[in-house]
Amino acid sequence: MNAIAPPPTFVSFIPESAPFNAEQRAWLNGFFAGMLAPDPAPAGGPVAAPAEDDDAPWHDQTLALPDRMKLAEGRPLRRRMMAAMAQQDCGQCGYNCHDYSSAIAEQAEERLNLCVPGGKETARMLKALVEEMGGGATDPDEAKIKAEAKQAEQARKADARPGRSREAPVEAIFLSRRRLNGEGSEKATYHVEFDLSATGLDYEVGDSFGIFPVNDGALVEQVIAAIHAPADFPVAGKTLREVLIRDVSLGLAPDVLFELISYMTGGDRRAKAKALARGLDPDGDAATLDVLAALEKFAGLRPDPEAFIEALEPLQPRLYSISSSHKAQPGLLSLTVDHVRYAIGERERVGVASTFLGHAISPGERLKVYVQRAHDFALPADGDTPIVMVGPGTGIAPFRAFLHERAALRAKGAAWLFFGHQRSGADFFYQEELAHFQAEGSLAKLSLAWSRDAGGKVYVQDRMREEGAELWTWLSRGAHFYVCGGAKRMAADVEKTLIAISAEHGGMDQSAARAFVKELRAKGRYQTDVY
Repeated sequence: MNAIAPPPTFVSFIPESAPFNAEQRAWLNGFFAGMLAPDPAPAGGPVAAPAEDDDAPWHDQTLALPDRMKLAEGRPLRRRMMAAMAQQDCGQCGYNCHDYSSAIAEQAEERLNLCVPGGKETARMLKALVEEMGGGATDPDEAKIKAEAKQAEQARKADARPGRSREAPVEAIFLSRRRLNGEGSEKATYHVEFDLSATGLDYEVGDSFGIFPVNDGALVEQVIAAIHAPADFPVAGKTLREVLIRDVSLGLAPDVLFELISYMTGGDRRAKAKALARGLDPDGDAATLDVLAALEKFAGLRPDPEAFIEALEPLQPRLYSISSSHKAQPGLLSLTVDHVRYAIGERERVGVASTFLGHAISPGERLKVYVQRAHDFALPADGDTPIVMVGPGTGIAPFRAFLHERAALRAKGAAWLFFGHQRSGADFFYQEELAHFQAEGSLAKLSLAWSRDAGGKVYVQDRMREEGAELWTWLSRGAHFYVCGGAKRMAADVEKTLIAISAEHGGMDQSAARAFVKELRAKGRYQTDVY
């Protein structure tokens, strides 16, 4: 049920006596609110991409890699490298997309597999582009590349304190987990808490938390059995099992592993392995071949354990949106984590980090962590500014943090949350907390969407559309708009809906509505944390 508080107080730029009707006045208020809003102060962490990237049409998380590369055709090599990134500016690589590409182009960064959301697809494209660079291709603006690479490196080293980057993690204590889903849910989502009191770390709402997970022990045992090697075989001063647990990724099989397999087999199997190493899909199963599945596909091989380990990718840290406020609870940090599980064939696959947090680690254990400072995702500096938050599922995480922060600071700005999931009776995360925020006035309005309840599927963008007139009123009077969740579908649909609402209730055509939403982004009034 939606709770509705009295409308917040906003600044009106158009006096009531002006010769405009209500709809025209609302549109003009929105236009001037966007134009006159101050530029957001830069946050810490990786340096935001320079203004030049306004001319980077591929910098869109919703575009597929081939579409991004098409848009980058004819551009300098470093720009095409940027287009190969996942465009999320998530910081998991230690850079943003622009700076990572500049560092590679300047040969200041040799690692091509750091883009976690881009995965194998991005690494493969970067490899091809680096080969093009090595083949004599030059960039017409080499001096600029060097300057940007130096700037990126300076940004990475700007905060050298422990726990501020993936290169310098600290140890935090895992405190607890509790499942947020009720009986009958198809999901397993956990509220996970950590003790930071001995780390010296603090954070701002909107920041992310990096954790270094370990691989599932049962999966490691299966991999060891598949290569017919002893678990205590020495590799780089450790045992094979220790390396497989902590150091290498057992996710999608890398091209180098298929190259290794091609050297160890013959005939049709060799041809298939070579094809897979080139990014082809001879049997239509390439997308399902994690390391274990690749070994099972080419069963019977006995690779040298050291060569096998060399063929795997390093195990990368994972980033999660922080769902708590340091100002509300100093020394405590929480995450909202879906346990990723899915079946391919007869085997259940599980997420590495989500399994680690949801099942493997026990209260009191220590784990390596760091805080990734946000850029372009933060509360307005003025606590009187109203905010609209759209966060279905685990996308609620940073908005829970926002609400706790504003309550701790006694901010007066009104807040409106759009939350959705599958079933109201089983998947209503933080229901009691949200009710408390509503009762005390920190949350003025809550709009809910359930996709599996009776009466048909309803998503957050449907609720936005239904309440479009009121949403436009909030925007026209200066509200900041936030989205957190999946980039490919939800975030893209929310943006399309926002454009449609601007057109319908702001009296604009589609072109003007798109320009209005773009202006919201440029002014820092439309911010996203998507994956």
